[in-house]
Amino acid sequence: MEEFVNQQIPPGPPLPKGGGLPGRLAALGACPGYYGAWGGAFIPEVLHETLRDLTAAFESAQGDPGFWEEYVRLMSTYSCRPTPLTFAENLTRHFGGARIYVKREDLNHTGAHKANNVMGQGLLVRRMGKTRVIAETGAGQHGVATATMAAKFGLRCTIYMGAEDVERQRPNVFWMEKLGAEVIPVTAGSRTLKDAINEAFRDWVGRMDDTHYVMGTVCGPHPFPAMVAWFQSVIGIEARRQILEQAGRLPARVYACVGGGSNAMGIFQGFLGDAGVGLVGVEAGGKGLATGMHAARLAGGEGSPGVAQGYKTMFLQTAEGQMRDTHSVAAGLDYVGVSPILADLSGNGRVRMESATDEEVLEALELAMRREGIIPALESAHAFVQAFKEAGGLAKEEAVVINMSGRGDKDIFTIAHAFGDPSWKRFIREKGEAYAAE
Repeated sequence: MEEFVNQQIPPGPPLPKGGGLPGRLAALGACPGYYGAWGGAFIPEVLHETLRDLTAAFESAQGDPGFWEEYVRLMSTYSCRPTPLTFAENLTRHFGGARIYVKREDLNHTGAHKANNVMGQGLLVRRMGKTRVIAETGAGQHGVATATMAAKFGLRCTIYMGAEDVERQRPNVFWMEKLGAEVIPVTAGSRTLKDAINEAFRDWVGRMDDTHYVMGTVCGPHPFPAMVAWFQSVIGIEARRQILEQAGRLPARVYACVGGGSNAMGIFQGFLGDAGVGLVGVEAGGKGLATGMHAARLAGGEGSPGVAQGYKTMFLQTAEGQMRDTHSVAAGLDYVGVSPILADLSGNGRVRMESATDEEVLEALELAMRREGIIPALESAHAFVQAFKEAGGLAKEEAVVINMSGRGDKDIFTIAHAFGDPSWKRFIREKGEAYAAE
C-alpha cells in the first residue's frame, strides 16, 4: 500500500520490564522499534503526530505499575484470566510420546486470545480521551473483541473486514453488528485481511483526532508490534507458571499458529529466555506450498523483504513488489505479511517455522474433537498439526504446550462444508427455504 510507505519516524525508547516479560522482547533489537532488520514506522506525514502521541501514551502506561495491575484486574474479572492449561491425557496416550498440554485461550472472553490485546488498548484509548475505535479483522475474532471492548467502554466502533471473510465468518459479523459495531466489507484486492488493514489505515488518516486504530496483531508501524506483544505476553506469563506447576519442568517445545503472529508472540514470550525450549510457529500451508495457494511467508522460503502497511518485514510478493494472493482454510492466517518480531526470531533460529496444509488441519481438528472433546479454531488447529507430528518422537517424561488461540464454533460453516456433513447441508437448505417463504 504505497501511501503508507513514504516516511519513517524515529523509533521510541526500549520496552521496560514492568508487566513481566516485555524486557526480553526489548533485547531482540538493538534499535527500539526494530527487531534486527525488521520493523520501523514507514508512514505518511499526516500520521506522524498521531503515532508519536500513541507511542507516548504506550510508554507512559508501561512505566506505570498501576496500569498493568488495572489491566490484569480487568482481564481476571471481565474475561477469564488466567486461562487454564489442560493436560490432554487422551492425545498423549494416542501418540505415546511427550505429555501434551493445551493453553486454553478459547476460554477467554469472546472466544480467543484477541481480547487480551483489545482490552489493553481500550484502557489506552480511555487514557488518550478518544471516542471512536476502528479495527481490521480476518477470522472475525478480533472484530468481535473490539466491538465488545467498544460496548464496554462506550465507544463508537467501525470494523473493516474483507468481503470474502465476511462470507466465511458470518456468525462473527452477526455478533459484531449486534454489539453495536458498523461492519464494512472490503471488496478491493483479494478481499481478505490485508485489504481490510489498508482500509482501516485510510479511515484513520481522516479521523485521527477522535479515533484510535486497534491493530489486532504484532504488525504495522511502531509502536503496534511492541504494544500488541506486551498485552499478549500475559499468555506466556501464565503458561510458564502453569507448566512448571503441572509438569514440574519446562516444556520441550511450544507450538502456536502464525498469521500476523499475536498469539504466537504472546505465548513465546514466556519462554524466550529458556534456550532449552523449542519455539515452533506454524503458518498456513493452504493447498500445499508447491501450489502457490498458501500463506507461508517464512516456512516456505517464499517470503521476501518488503515495506508495506507501515512496516518492514517478509511478505509474499512478486519480483516487482506486488503483494501476492494468499490462501488458507483459516481466515485469520490468510495474511500476506508476518510480524517483524517473528521475522527476526525466525531468521536468527530462535523460532522454527513450519506449515500445515488445509487437509492436515481438518484431520487434526477432528482428532482433537474426538479424543479430547475440545474444538480448536481452524487457525489454532495448525499448531495442533505440528505438535501431533512431533510429540510421538519425544520422550515420555517430556512435555509440549500447544497454544489453542481460539475456539472453533466461529468456523462451523467452513468446517461443516469441508466435512461434507449431510445433516448440516439439509439444515441450511431447509432454513434457506423457510427464509425465502417469509
